[in-house]
Amino acid sequence: MPEMIKKLLRGRTLVSGAVIIAAGGFISKIFGALYRIPLAGILGGEGMGIYQMVYPLYCILLTVSASGIPAGIARLTASGERGVAGRAFGLYAFIGALGAALMFALSRPLALAQGEPAVELCCMLLSPAVFFVSLLAVVRGWFQGSGNMLPTAVTEVLEQLIKVLTGVALAVYFRHDLALAVASTLFAVTVSEAACALFAFVLYVGARGRRPLYRERSVSRRNILKFTVPLTFTAMAMPLSQLAESIVAVNLMRAVTPEATALYGVFSGCAVTMINLPVSLTYGLAVAGVPAISPLAASGDTGGAVRLAKKCILFTLAVSLPCAAALFAFAPLAARLIFSSLSRAQSALLIKLVRIMSVNAVTLSLVQTASACLNALGRPLYATAVQWFTCILRVALTAVFIRYGGLLAEGAAVAANIAYFVAAALELWYIIRNGKKQRFVFGLKRRKV
Repeated sequence: MPEMIKKLLRGRTLVSGAVIIAAGGFISKIFGALYRIPLAGILGGEGMGIYQMVYPLYCILLTVSASGIPAGIARLTASGERGVAGRAFGLYAFIGALGAALMFALSRPLALAQGEPAVELCCMLLSPAVFFVSLLAVVRGWFQGSGNMLPTAVTEVLEQLIKVLTGVALAVYFRHDLALAVASTLFAVTVSEAACALFAFVLYVGARGRRPLYRERSVSRRNILKFTVPLTFTAMAMPLSQLAESIVAVNLMRAVTPEATALYGVFSGCAVTMINLPVSLTYGLAVAGVPAISPLAASGDTGGAVRLAKKCILFTLAVSLPCAAALFAFAPLAARLIFSSLSRAQSALLIKLVRIMSVNAVTLSLVQTASACLNALGRPLYATAVQWFTCILRVALTAVFIRYGGLLAEGAAVAANIAYFVAAALELWYIIRNGKKQRFVFGLKRRKV
């Protein structure tokens, strides 16, 4: 009977946590997508292109200072480690501050590399957000490891809401100066992250006084880095590839057309935004799976952990497949509703890109869930290697398709399709292979007993 209760509790935690995270992620993505409607109307294709050219550097530094934190802190907290959040705050406040300073310092070199002077001011105003997101990530990870997914969901919605309201207001105010208009929308990100970090810290202070029922063990900063650094390198691959892609793709397209920045804006700022909407629905499975799978793997029940990981992957597939079909079928309607301000040619390109990339709704979702499962199973280095390999592949294919294939934005879309398919295949193969191996080993043990 106790074992049955544990299984029910594990299932309830996984499902309810996934639903909460998925709801928060989806609502925040909806806000983000709706945000692009007035933003595209105010900034136009060129402004959206500048906006997207800044984000890769921000995402890289954000990855170094924050991206590995929630899953790593959640894994340590779920295993009963003591003082995780307290030690992580000091560690990642320092790393976040370094990241913010580095982004500020790199603002001019990036603007020169991309051939877009407006990028410099954008980077400067966005740089403080790196620091605040680092602190926010620690709190999210602590709550996730404690089995409470609500603070993560609430802060995700809140940061989008503040960004939307502040960004639209500032963009309208500075609409007569394109560079200032774009920079102000990025400053809105800094404002939203600062407000959410403060709100999350208040939640943490209110909850940390509750003592857990299990016996806690002390944790060192070295142990925190041991679990967060591999995840950081895994997450770093995608924004680095996006930064390289923004430089390679825009410069190669610029040799063919003067509309290179606008074309990249339609691809990265519009098409990718639409593809990421269904991916956010499966984000909850990736987040909720870590605290559910980690205790099983830590206790030696690798077979049970792998079986739960496979359930997460099957749920992901069940959600993402219909979404991919809907994206392909309703791409024209979605393009008209979300990005109605685009020109006829840009709208036609957007529809074409969304249909090409609709398969990414499945492959990206699978990569997201499989990477989280590999982390929970104690195999983060494999996920890191796969992510780096496929992201290098993506940039290389983008250059080949644009330079030699005669494709422009479509080349970047096809390259993304191939890269994420390879990533999903490699990670799923490893989990399935590992599961078969564990069942065989456990079977031998049972027969020997």
